[in-house]
Amino acid sequence: MHEIITKNTLPEYEEFIEAHKKGHFMQSSMWGKVKDNWIWEAVAVRDQEGKIKGALSVLIRRLPVLKYTLMYGGRGPVCDAHDEETIRELLSGVRELAKKYHSYTLKLDPDIEANDQQFLSIMNKLGFQLKSGEKNFEGIQPRFVFRLDVENKTEDEVMEIFHSKTRYNIRLAERKGVQVKLCGKEMLADFSRIMLETGVRDGFVIRPKAYFEKMLDTLGEHARLYMAFLDGKPIAGTLAIWFGDKVWYLYGASSNEYRNVMPNYLLQWNMIKWAIEKKCSIYDFRGVSGDLSEDNPLYGLYRFKKGFNGKFCEFAGEFDYVIKPAVNFAVSNGTTLFRNLRRAVFLKRHKHADKAQE
Repeated sequence: MHEIITKNTLPEYEEFIEAHKKGHFMQSSMWGKVKDNWIWEAVAVRDQEGKIKGALSVLIRRLPVLKYTLMYGGRGPVCDAHDEETIRELLSGVRELAKKYHSYTLKLDPDIEANDQQFLSIMNKLGFQLKSGEKNFEGIQPRFVFRLDVENKTEDEVMEIFHSKTRYNIRLAERKGVQVKLCGKEMLADFSRIMLETGVRDGFVIRPKAYFEKMLDTLGEHARLYMAFLDGKPIAGTLAIWFGDKVWYLYGASSNEYRNVMPNYLLQWNMIKWAIEKKCSIYDFRGVSGDLSEDNPLYGLYRFKKGFNGKFCEFAGEFDYVIKPAVNFAVSNGTTLFRNLRRAVFLKRHKHADKAQE
């Protein structure tokens, strides 16, 4: 049987999530505090000895005007991907929450690779609908990532994994005088400024400075802000998260200037060294495009991350468990239009602002 996680069982839940090989920071209650404009709830299933064997947390958000809510379980569930009984019970728990919060759908994008046919069969059997065909960043989370195996490896051993050009660029940055420093909130204004420059250049909407402040405050030792400096001037930055046996590269910003001194390579190397320091199994570079044609505008990002010689992973994708089909149809179409409009307005506004400053 499933159970809804309470204040009393939360420590046990967190211990399970952090220790499990499929554990993810997005399944932690800490992430729920970062996303405090959502409601955080979690479900667990126990084995015959009373120990948790499967868990799933969801973020719940009410739709504007309407009485319905969306439920999203980022990178969940956390369990044996082939344990149909446990996944079924977790879904039963989420359905219980759905009644309480008047949810119209549950969205999942599990940490399961696309070639796991047994898992796909289970999800189909339970009534989940898999979105297919996304190659870029259409989903909530990236479907394609690079992951580097750092388990039981030294810094020298990991460095040898990289392509020779990547090793050269890391050392070039050091020779050119780039320094990477671990920073606190005092550098977030610079990080946000460079992030805005990156968003305008690469065509994506960015988070406000207050969001990054909340991340650092809430996640504590689990989050790090790295900044790259040249002659004392901040020229690039990254924000990474450590949880369980993984470190994730979450956000990156780089100035249009000074790209020739390769600060992004040195920043990546510092985050990888953090994963080694924490004795992690995986360093996750996060998203790249699944469209590997060289004329894809996102190909440069793929080429950059590929140089670290990690494993190119395709996740199964985004699953919908639709509870109220009519509401889901209306909201899904409206959400796509809103995202496209929001992105267009953001780019138009800030590109005009950039030109006014020239």
